[in-house]
Amino acid sequence: MMSRVGFLRKCLVLMLVVLFLSSAIAASAKAPEYKWRFGQTSVRASQGESYKLFCELIEKYSDGRIQVEFFPDNQLGTLDEIFHAVQDGEVEICGVAPYVNLVPGGMFNWMPWTVESWEECKMAFSRPNGCLYVPMEEAMNEVGMHVLFTVSQGSYGIGNNTRPIKTPEDFKNLKLRVSSSLGCVRGLQNMASGTGMTVETVPWGELYNALSRGVVDGCWSMWPSLVEERHYEVLKYYTSLDWMWDANQVVINKDIWDGLSDDLKAAIEKAALEAEEHQYAIQERMADEFQDFLKKQANFEIYYPTDEERTAFREKANMLSVWEELCTPWLDKHYPGQNMTQKILDELAANREKVLAGKK
Repeated sequence: MMSRVGFLRKCLVLMLVVLFLSSAIAASAKAPEYKWRFGQTSVRASQGESYKLFCELIEKYSDGRIQVEFFPDNQLGTLDEIFHAVQDGEVEICGVAPYVNLVPGGMFNWMPWTVESWEECKMAFSRPNGCLYVPMEEAMNEVGMHVLFTVSQGSYGIGNNTRPIKTPEDFKNLKLRVSSSLGCVRGLQNMASGTGMTVETVPWGELYNALSRGVVDGCWSMWPSLVEERHYEVLKYYTSLDWMWDANQVVINKDIWDGLSDDLKAAIEKAALEAEEHQYAIQERMADEFQDFLKKQANFEIYYPTDEERTAFREKANMLSVWEELCTPWLDKHYPGQNMTQKILDELAANREKVLAGKK
């Protein structure tokens, strides 16, 4: 007959086995099916909040089946390196500024006078049918990526150290810094045509020193850059022209996306929508805070053009010719016979009218 001690010993062993198996099953149940990396180059703290939220929401809405770790500030490489890593599937997600050397159809983000307010930005890049989202998704698909959501830091104006810019004639003989965003360069050159203005390409990271040393007289900038990158210290005048609107995309490798089940895609899309809304809210609030700060600076003057003054700049920019030069060849290749240039411009104009009507 089994002794009481032996019986208790066997019960204890059995309990330990059951506990071990239960723990193993629980651990197995919690193990994610996918462990991804989200790579990003230098990122403002306000944007980083939304990117981290996105990662957390993916895990939440996928019930732990997907875990995403965020790697900011070039931890996974430069913009080009991270971009190609996502193309190859070595990194799953990244935030990308779609310069045309990386994304041949990426010019739509930075075509001047397309978006002039937060409301228009949200409409144009809304998924799945926003008039700028549609070609940007096609452009990203072309390079093996899928757009998850758009992030924006708001409007661009023009600053300089010579005079307030209130009319196109005020560009007279200025030397302005530009980037490699050809649509912006063309629009600026058109607005300043006949004034003797010249442009010079200066890397963004060298712009502060170029302004302080007088290498260039001015540049296009935006509220976050004026404050966080201290452009206001080396600029005297800033015209809040709202002639260009910042936009970048958060993207995922398309093969990885296409291989996901519908429920996981829905979870990611829900997380993306909330992260996008979170980012818009932060940037809109901060734009107001930055302006309040700048208005208090003794040696920095902000000029807000009237609607009539902005119209003069917009008309002189002659953006239809810029679209026909830079966008139409790509659009005709990907949407043959659909006259997409005019369709997009018409929808952008309709968006603007809708926004303006809502303000009356």
